[in-house]
Amino acid sequence: MSNINISLPESMKAFIEEQVAQGGYGSVSEYLQELIVQDQKRKMQEHIEELLIAGLKSGEAIEVNDEWWQQKRTHLINHLHQHKCVSLDHSS
Repeated sequence: MSNINISLPESMKAFIEEQVAQGGYGSVSEYLQELIVQDQKRKMQEHIEELLIAGLKSGEAIEVNDEWWQQKRTHLINHLHQHKCVSLDHSS
């Protein structure tokens, strides 16, 4: 594990120490690691939401029902079979 030294105003240091004591953290490092993990999760969630919005805006909506899923399965199975046949032809 690596170390990072940071400078904080006394008021922030006191706040962190209070959070450690009240939050059941074993150390300041544990508290700060938890904050970083939460920030990473928040940023990942924002990224996922951006991708979902982009997907919603990407084109005309289609109805996804049992028939659509069956067509998708059939297409993928056919694609896999074609890929295997091509791979087998090239291996000889």
